[in-house]
Amino acid sequence: MEVKKLGVRWRVGNDLSINVCDDPWLPRRPVLFKPITRPSSSNQLGCVGDLIKEAPLVHGGRSFWGLRIPSNIKIFMWRAFFNDILPSLDNLHKRGIEDHRYLAALFRLVWSLLPLVVSMWKWCNLMHAVNVVTAVSNATGLVYLDHAGATLYSELQMEAIFKDLTNNVYGNPHSQSDSSSATCDIVREARQQVLDYCKASLKDYKCIFTSGVTAALKLVGDAFPWSSQSCFTYTMENHNSVLGIREYALSQGAAAFAIDIEESVHESNGRVTSMRVSQHQVQRRNDAKSFQHESKGDAYNLFAFPSECNFTGLRFNLDLVKMIKEDSARLLEGSTFCNGQWMVLIDAAKGAATKPPDLSQYPADFVVISFYKLFGYPTGLGALIVRNDAAKLLKKTYFSGGTVAASIADIDFVKRRKGIEELFEDGTISFLSIASISHGFKILNSLTTTAITLHTTSLATYVRKVLLSLRHENGAIVCTLYGAESSKEANLTYIGTIICKVLCHGFGPIVSFNLKRPDGSWYGYREVEKLASLSGIQLRTGCFCNPGACAKYIGLSHMDLLSNVEAGHVCWDDNDIVNGKPTGAVRVSFGYMSTYEDAKKFVDFITRSFVALPSQTPSFFKFKQGDEAMPSTGKVNLKSIVIYPIKSCAGFSAQSWPLSSTGSSYSPYYVCFHLMSYILHRAKQPLTITL
Repeated sequence: MEVKKLGVRWRVGNDLSINVCDDPWLPRRPVLFKPITRPSSSNQLGCVGDLIKEAPLVHGGRSFWGLRIPSNIKIFMWRAFFNDILPSLDNLHKRGIEDHRYLAALFRLVWSLLPLVVSMWKWCNLMHAVNVVTAVSNATGLVYLDHAGATLYSELQMEAIFKDLTNNVYGNPHSQSDSSSATCDIVREARQQVLDYCKASLKDYKCIFTSGVTAALKLVGDAFPWSSQSCFTYTMENHNSVLGIREYALSQGAAAFAIDIEESVHESNGRVTSMRVSQHQVQRRNDAKSFQHESKGDAYNLFAFPSECNFTGLRFNLDLVKMIKEDSARLLEGSTFCNGQWMVLIDAAKGAATKPPDLSQYPADFVVISFYKLFGYPTGLGALIVRNDAAKLLKKTYFSGGTVAASIADIDFVKRRKGIEELFEDGTISFLSIASISHGFKILNSLTTTAITLHTTSLATYVRKVLLSLRHENGAIVCTLYGAESSKEANLTYIGTIICKVLCHGFGPIVSFNLKRPDGSWYGYREVEKLASLSGIQLRTGCFCNPGACAKYIGLSHMDLLSNVEAGHVCWDDNDIVNGKPTGAVRVSFGYMSTYEDAKKFVDFITRSFVALPSQTPSFFKFKQGDEAMPSTGKVNLKSIVIYPIKSCAGFSAQSWPLSSTGSSYSPYYVCFHLMSYILHRAKQPLTITL
């Protein structure tokens, strides 16, 4: 018993009765279990409770160890308090500092930095996910830069989905079995995850699953309560799938017109700002006939805009939601379509991947999202988030399995279901795909949208700045970026309207541009795409299904567009330059798994392939007056031509080659490679290409 007593010490806690210097409370001290040295008179300590109160290490220690960071990092930071790094009492005493009046302030400063440590660790989580996904893409040697079209799925995500589907049985949710009940639970949880992602409360909103964003938009256009007094208004920067709603409006006698937002004006918190829009031509397919039972006050109007433009990356200010719903008369001043009730649709297919709309602050009536643009898988699945009061106004004609409570086959009788989701989800929903989205949201939630936005925006900003700085050897600008910019960065190389900051929230991770030769003529965007593909870089070219933004920022008039169509140009063809003007652009876009190396490889490709530098002119070239260049010394002979008609197959040698008035025949259809496997380009090897 005596031996046991010798080994027992007090449990200190926050005790105020144990004296620091006189009581035997210290562990691992020989014999007396007391401090060997006493503090100086200027720093007298009383009870252990005072010591705990003063020691920065113990203060908040429980919170410190509770941080969700690796144990080795916790241990490292814990040791920092003891090893002369941080101002603990012991370290201050070692340095002869006895005045601790500023110790609390110092500790508060150190402790305030812990959120930064947590953010850094979240960034490490982001980099870990990036490494997982890029390991898959690196296996094929590809640099994937078309995340606005479809982002990549992660290896961890697909492993979790496969494990889920192999370990669980999900039945048709229209059945009554146990497996069907499990499916209903999964679907219910998935709806809640979608609403939570956009901060939409279940009390105000419902989530309707569709086969994609286009199907969700089609549902709104088909079921919207159009009348001859209605109006469909949309920004020029809208996807074709949004513009298609115009067909429903016009067919019902409603009007439709596009707008450009030029300045902002809004009243908020006593602060007055102003807003102005430019209205395009009003479209009407048939002469609208007013019916006696239709009054302008009963009309419902629809305004549609994207949260992020998929052509330029411009993020629209979501304050537009409230401005349209509450102050449309001022917004559309002078228009005859100010009356009636305005409803707002947000196309968040692109923007939700990095900055989902916050519906708790911006109560839009309809929001559409696409899951393969959020986390790559599944495809063929989208969602319409609809306000409950707006859903009640939608008029659905068709009914199907799952949408009716009862029907009779041989007479005109049908009783529809009352639930919003059940009413609008025709047939059996894609329940296995819906079961998969929880694993995608798990990835996004672990990274946080804030970290994803910072990461992707920084990559896009880096690419923009590098492209803007590129110059040919004669000083000519290489790259023309498309978008709107209100900063000092706006200049002749940045095409677009200057939009007030009140109306836009910067740019998303999209860079859209075209390239110019030293003489000012355009490189075709298809040429850029083909060369990029040969260099292992995947990007997108064209108008990206956004004809309004394409025409607006490239500067194509109605006459230009009609002339291009008459010349045979259609979407996805190779007619990238018509009448000296580009018909589309090059677009690179980043996702959460994109890396700096991806961005660096891309800008290096542009510099290597399209920028003419002085050092690249062969020494045996002598330039005379005019554009023609002739060899000054030596004799240059073309030794052989090897043709590779099919990629990855052996080539064959050509003994002769037909010539034309512009050079070798078929030259637009092939590309020249060096023996070291890099592409030969006119800007880099002018003599070889000329031959």
